[in-house]
Amino acid sequence: MSFDFQPVYPRHDLLVELGEVEMAMDNLNDYDESQRSVIEPDLESRMQSLLEALDHLAV
Repeated sequence: MSFDFQPVYPRHDLLVELGEVEMAMDNLNDYDESQRSVIEPDLESRMQSLLEALDHLAV
């Protein structure tokens, strides 16, 4: 018996990273406004990239 888990890992990895970005965004209030204005666009951009990558994966 052989299982092919290869297609599962990319999706899992993307979901884990998406969760990390979401947690980072939840913690933006811990930063002052000048730091937040630098960090937030990068996090939003990364989240959009991750969501697009998830959309393109075959289920």
